[in-house]
Order: sequence, then structure tokens, then C-alpha cells
Amino acid sequence: MTVHGMPAADLPVSAGQVRRLLGEQHPDLAGLPVEVLANGWDNLVCRLGTELLVRLPRRALAAELVAHEQRWLPELAGRLPLPVPAPVRVGRRTDRYPWPWSVVPFFPGRAAAVSAPDDPGSAAATLGGFLRALHTPAPAEAPGHPSRGIPLAGRAEGVLSGLTHLAPADRAAALRIWEAALAAPAWAGPPLWLHGDLHPANILVDRGRIGAVIDFGDITAGDPATDLSVAWMLFTAGQRAALRRAYGRADDATWERARGWALALSLVFLTRSADNPLMHGIGERTFRAVLEQRPR
Repeated sequence: MTVHGMPAADLPVSAGQVRRLLGEQHPDLAGLPVEVLANGWDNLVCRLGTELLVRLPRRALAAELVAHEQRWLPELAGRLPLPVPAPVRVGRRTDRYPWPWSVVPFFPGRAAAVSAPDDPGSAAATLGGFLRALHTPAPAEAPGHPSRGIPLAGRAEGVLSGLTHLAPADRAAALRIWEAALAAPAWAGPPLWLHGDLHPANILVDRGRIGAVIDFGDITAGDPATDLSVAWMLFTAGQRAALRRAYGRADDATWERARGWALALSLVFLTRSADNPLMHGIGERTFRAVLEQRPR
């Protein structure tokens, strides 16, 4: 399989830049220690003292996503059953740094991709309840997204390209699953609020339980099957059933599309994570789960 690395930064970012921006815009926070935690696809993430994080975009595309978080997360956070990183301070663009940035709460725990919940069945129900609360009709001004929440047919080109990198047996099985997902009735309801990038690296586990859901940069509205694909990324067949029961609104067509989304996203993770073993591992696990026999 051909595997590519994460996108290059449009602008160099560093802990020093975080300190300068804090000094200019939030001087009461400037004396707190700054520690780089991650330099990801979209953002430099730094720990700020003991209770805060700074998210500094490294790409122009990511800057737009930060603006979406700043606009919508404070409005959504109060009705969600798990903590989410609604910004506590907003950073503005300057002559030396051209994009918005955020200071958000620090949540304890580790990504579910590296720290599995103690009781996965209970965790699946918790996540299903979170998605039930999140997936409500979104206003007309909710941000759009070119590749999340859309009809599955919009992902066909990428999926078919990804399938060419698979072994023949896996390719044939995956193609059957993809075709079944495409044949499922499309989402006919109103566009619902979506996380947009819900995978095990964006779910935190603290003391054995799901403690928070993070990184809402891809927040959008559309088909809830996009988010429900997380069921194949983290859980076994029986645990997926627990998530579906807790969610309570996924008919067979939505569940079929969710499986198709899981396949589509697994191929992205597998082919775009040469320098990110964590995401590659999520892709491998998801792909294998998708190829399992459909649970009854």
C-alpha cells in the first residue's frame, strides 16, 4: 500500500510563537509554562500550565476550522453529556501570525487509541448517548464541509483509489461492503450537527472511562452516519450494538452507511499516515472491523 505523510505546514509554528502571542494578547497567561504536546496535521497543541491548552494552526485550512470551533462549540457544549474543548480565550491574527488561535481547557486522560476503556460496552453506550445529544438539527448557517456529512457517493473516488492498494481478497470483500453502503437509502432528514472527525485519537479515556471528546475542527452538519462510523474504529460487534442501542435513532440504512463511512475513513488513515503510527493503527483496526460479518 502506498502511504503518504501528513501535510506540510504552511507556516512554521513553535512554543516560542505561542509565548509571544500570549504575551501580546493574553498577558495574564504569558507566565505559565508552555510544553509542546503534539504537532499534528492541522495544529500545534501546547500544554499551558496545568489547566489549559493552546491550539495554534499550522495550515491555512486549519485556521478556518479553528474559527468554526470558536463560533459553535460554546453554543453546543452546555447540552452535551461529555466535556468538549469550547475555547476559554480567543487569539486574533497579527502582522506576524495571520490566523485565529485558541486557548481551551485541558482534559485529563489519554486517547482511546492508546488507552482502551476498562469496560468497552459501557464506553460504547456512553459514546452513543453523546452522539444522540450532539446529532440535533443544525441551523442554516452551520459550517459546511467538502468531505464529511455528505452523501457517500461523494467519497467514491477516494475509496476506489484506496482499494487499488489492497490485496486482491481484501479488495473484493471491501468493494462488496462499499457497494452495499452506496445502495443504502440516503439520509433524508435535516442536516444534523456532526463532530466530523470522530475517531479514537479524538476521544479521551480518563481512569478507565470516556472523559471527553476533543478536536471539533471539522464540525459540520449532515448525515449522522459520518460520526457513527466510530463504532467500527473502537468497538467489537457486540459493543457496536450497545452504541447503536444508546444512540437509539440509527435505522438499518444509516447503520449501513456508517459502515461505508468507516471503510472510507480507514482507507484514508491507512494511506495518509506514513509518519503517524497512531492513525495508521486506527486505520488497520477499522478496516479489519469493517470486513467482519455484519452483526445481527
